[in-house]
Amino acid sequence: MSNKAVIQTDKAPAAIGPYSQAIKAGNTIYLSGQIPLDPQRMELVDGDIQAQARQVFKNLAAVCEEAAGSLQDIVKLNLYLVDLDDFAKVNTVMEEFFESPYPARAAVGVTALPKGSQVEAEAIMVIGD
Repeated sequence: MSNKAVIQTDKAPAAIGPYSQAIKAGNTIYLSGQIPLDPQRMELVDGDIQAQARQVFKNLAAVCEEAAGSLQDIVKLNLYLVDLDDFAKVNTVMEEFFESPYPARAAVGVTALPKGSQVEAEAIMVIGD
């Protein structure tokens, strides 16, 4: 019997492809990439990179909570930015959502993201002992 479980919540955007919002394997949760979609409208939020980053972290938080965790349980965060000049702005928004000790992280420049998003984040979370 597999110890793999699907994590799904209506408080985060529905998958826009053949993937799950997150998969729990043991006490590790693998969170799929979140772009700044409003979960109800399934459209990108209005605003600049900071507004988009806030929505991305809200979406990640909703999936974390559905998995009985929080953003503070994230051990690895991968950010994808269309414009690496937005790095400092996204860092500022990240500090609104995360506390020290911060997760390990990568920030990767990409040419494009789904639906014209400027930022995407995926994460690995560990809960319990």
